[in-house]
Amino acid sequence: MVLNANDPEVIHACQRGDHDAFAVLFENNKDRVYSIALRYSGNQAAAMDISQETFLKLLSRIKDFRGEASFEAWLYRIVANACLDYQRRGRKLMPIVESLLEVFSVSRTTALHEMVREEVQKNVQDVVGKLPPEQRMVVVLRYTEDLSYEEIADVMGCSRGTVASRLNRAHKVLERRLSHLRGTRGGEHE
Repeated sequence: MVLNANDPEVIHACQRGDHDAFAVLFENNKDRVYSIALRYSGNQAAAMDISQETFLKLLSRIKDFRGEASFEAWLYRIVANACLDYQRRGRKLMPIVESLLEVFSVSRTTALHEMVREEVQKNVQDVVGKLPPEQRMVVVLRYTEDLSYEEIADVMGCSRGTVASRLNRAHKVLERRLSHLRGTRGGEHE
């Protein structure tokens, strides 16, 4: 019988110390964890460190999972905390938020347009990278993981209103700090 890796039976087996069940859980979730870590940090080595830390925490804390929230929400919380812990340790993190760059899409691909697009992308990354960690995590979870406000609230351990407030503040900072790019579309000024 083949089970989904996040099924309660697999999680219960992990809680009993079944290493094969944990391997299944790891295989099912490693790409998602790495993706969040990479988008938060913008650095492959940092993302690997964060992912490793996440799974070490998961292994040591799986017995604490009570099923009050979904396993996915619980795992998101662990990964979010690992990202924030990584930040607190003073390592430089630079997120990649692809969906924010759609505004600055390239209409024609020439070397000049590509250079301007890369410069715009770097500007967005720099500004998002300077957001406070909690705002940065909300931006990453909302725009790269496409989580709802309620899901982000569960992950971050705060209210839906706090999520909305952090996202609103992040939007205002992004708008203010990126306003010089407003007329830019892949190197053309409107």
